[in-house]
Amino acid sequence: MPPKNLNNKKFSRSEIDQALLDNFINLQKVLTNLSIRFDELSNNMSKLLQLFEISAQSFADKPVKVPGVDEEFLKKLDSLLEQNKTISKGIMMMEERVRGRANHHTPTMQPRPRGLPRPPR
Repeated sequence: MPPKNLNNKKFSRSEIDQALLDNFINLQKVLTNLSIRFDELSNNMSKLLQLFEISAQSFADKPVKVPGVDEEFLKKLDSLLEQNKTISKGIMMMEERVRGRANHHTPTMQPRPRGLPRPPR
């Protein structure tokens, strides 16, 4: 059954063929344009990557030093490292304590009636 438009007009076989041909040609134009744009994007990304590589190489060859900034940054980094070590030791001690409690006694948890005081620890 041939397609109908909103006015219920019947298209001839040649009109349908021409419409399909026109749509196919337009699709080919769009795909060609898209392909060209992807090539341009790829080239631009390659250029950007080359720029980053050149910048990284330049920075590695002669790093920019600002007096006082590097030392201040390293001091803050060392301070942060020491804080992380302290936190890590604290967590490890807490874990050992929790594991020690779990190994020494594993009491069964029974619900405590309301109104009764908590048992001493």
